[in-house]
Amino acid sequence: MNESVIHLRDITRDFKLGGQTVHVLKGIDLDIKRGEYVALMGPSGSGKSTLMNLLGCLDTPTSGTYVLADRDVSRMAEQELAEVRNQEIGFVFQTFNLIPRQTALDNVALPLVYAGIGKEERLERAAEVLRSVGLGDRMHHQPNQLSGGQRQRVAIARALVNKPSLILADEPTGNLDSTTSDEILKLFDEIHAAGNTLVVVTHEEEVARHAKRVIRLRDGIIADAGSH
Repeated sequence: MNESVIHLRDITRDFKLGGQTVHVLKGIDLDIKRGEYVALMGPSGSGKSTLMNLLGCLDTPTSGTYVLADRDVSRMAEQELAEVRNQEIGFVFQTFNLIPRQTALDNVALPLVYAGIGKEERLERAAEVLRSVGLGDRMHHQPNQLSGGQRQRVAIARALVNKPSLILADEPTGNLDSTTSDEILKLFDEIHAAGNTLVVVTHEEEVARHAKRVIRLRDGIIADAGSH
């Protein structure tokens, strides 16, 4: 089981600004294998966020091919992309993106609502994942009753609940103090050890050190793809 989850060939992404065309990604080739733990780094303006949006199927390339878990997503319409995002990708954001008035349990169960899974199974699966991230005793708390680290654990549980092909984390420790960051990074180590594919977008070397491979972007190209 070592095939690519992510397969990019000659990916470009242009944006129109005024009358100008800005070439943000300039021919990206990249393979990320199932079960890899990869950090994506690059200075501001390197194309890192644009690439992350493409990997997360939040955007489509101007040209080139993107195959995610055996599905060519490069030319999909928005409706299809939304389905792929829900089935194949678990997102973890810097700002947690939790629904304030809902409990941790309901927040985690949300992707399963979109997947059409019945209520009993939803809550069962959500509870199981919350226990796995160490929040078994916080399931019925709302986000404002949780610490930053606990909120990020809820967000990670939500990312895991659909058993996605890819966990995509954007600056996941950006809003956390160093002790809490260490706890979250340890949790990522465990998630990776359980066989999940992880891509973490970060500007912090400390975070990148936990990954098994570091990919560095510069000026819209991959300057260094790291070693497997």
